[in-house]
Formats: sequence, C-alpha cells, structure tokens
Amino acid sequence: MSTSPFQDLNRLTSLGDGRYTATIDPIWTIGPKVHGGSMMAVCAAAARQCLRDGAGENDSLLKMQPLAVSANYLSAPDPGEVELEVIVRKQGRQVALFDVELSQAGRSAVRAAVTLGFPDDGDPTFVTASSIDDMSPEPPESAVAVIGDHPMAQVVHVGQGCDMRIDTTSAHFLTGSQGEAEVRMWVRPRPEDENDIDTAVLFAIMAGDISAPVTMNRGLFGWAPTVQLTTYLRRLPTPGWLRVRASSDVLGSTWFEEDHAVLDSTGAVVVQSRQLAMMPR
Repeated sequence: MSTSPFQDLNRLTSLGDGRYTATIDPIWTIGPKVHGGSMMAVCAAAARQCLRDGAGENDSLLKMQPLAVSANYLSAPDPGEVELEVIVRKQGRQVALFDVELSQAGRSAVRAAVTLGFPDDGDPTFVTASSIDDMSPEPPESAVAVIGDHPMAQVVHVGQGCDMRIDTTSAHFLTGSQGEAEVRMWVRPRPEDENDIDTAVLFAIMAGDISAPVTMNRGLFGWAPTVQLTTYLRRLPTPGWLRVRASSDVLGSTWFEEDHAVLDSTGAVVVQSRQLAMMPR
C-alpha cells in the first residue's frame, strides 16, 4: 500500500493542450465503481494544474485553490486510467473558471465546472450552530473504523486510503434500527497526504461526499447514485481529523438531497456540499 494514496489518485500526466491522464486505484471505489467524491477531486486537480501550467511568472496564481466544484455525473467508470480535458473559461486575478470533462475509453463520466481562487483565511463574521459542533475534535474509542472485516468496508473501499471512523450514535443502520437522516463521522488522510497542502485540499473536497447515503438510517439500502454534486472549499484545512456531518431534509419518492459539512481540527468549516441523488430502489 502506498504511503500517499491520495496523492497517487490525483497525480496527473500532461498530454498537452489542457489534456491529462490519471490512474484511479481500486481503493477509491464504492462497490465496483469509482467513488463520486474521488472523481470530483481529480477534476479539481486537473483544473488547478491547468491554471498552474499557464501561470508563467505570475506566482499569485500558484496559490489559487478550487473554491467550488460543480459536477454532473454521466456514467460510473471502473478503476483504472481516465482522461481529463480542461477548457479555460476565465483567468482573472481573483477568480479563474474552468470546465473539466473526465472520461474513460472515450465515454464521458463527469462534467465539472471548477472555480479557483483564494480561500478565506480570517475569522468568519458569522457561523450557524450545528450538531457537528458537539463532535469531539478526535474520534472517541466508541467510533467504528471502516476497515478490515467491518461490513461497510466490504463496500466502502475508500477506508483503505484514509482513516475513517463512524459516530455510532448517529449511524443507526449499523444496529438495524432507524433514526434521523443524519450520519456523523471522522476522516483523516494518511500523514504524507495530510502534510502536502495541495493534497489536503483535494482530500477535504473528497470528504464532502464521504458518507454512506443517509437513506440507510431510514432502512433504505442499495445504490443511491449521485446525479449532481456541488462542493465549496471555504478555507485551507488544518492538519488533524476532519469532522463530517451528512444530512438530508427531504427524502422523496425518487430524489433526495444530501448535505455535507466538514470541520477541521480547529472547528473551522472547511468544506460544504450539496448533492442531488436518486433514492435506492
């Protein structure tokens, strides 16, 4: 196993003219298919690399990070090599806009709009209180690691590439009971991934889609495909555990929305996301 699996996921080979290839390891899958948040991270990495490839002597552009990634999922690729094509829409001093298409063997899988800029670095003016605030900065002994023989680890393979712990007081599906459509957890990249800020940013973006579908807390299991996902990077993550809260307000007959809030070890909001997904059949 690599000591920097998330760097490996986002390692790009340039083909020139805004085209890149990447290789997605089987650990970045849910079941047999590539995890949606991992593909979003690769799209963000390609947009950022395209910006830097054209930065020339403008060092300030090298500090830009993906502030917003809005992805439409067209198909579910298998692990292995993927191709990325990046189109520059705007390159300003404060904001840069790119379109990214991720495909495999000529079949389009993801189309993403990526906005790059400079994340917040000051104290927020206002923050709404949330149940995530009550989570401890680090997982307690009662938190369950998604690895090895754990039933979720047989499907959620991303736990092999990072440290993932579930708050058992929120994950009612683990005991066969039902509860609120909310799941809380802690995730942390491997040390080499965490210590590289560019990789840590992409990992935080991926964490905006890390939870198992909250429909499971209502006794609804099965594939819940993401159709559209938008993720915001609010600030650079401080090293340490990330606290994640996934929740939904409305589980419809066909569709449901799922929100993620991600806090870093200081308690600062680093990522927010919302996705539209299909109810499990």
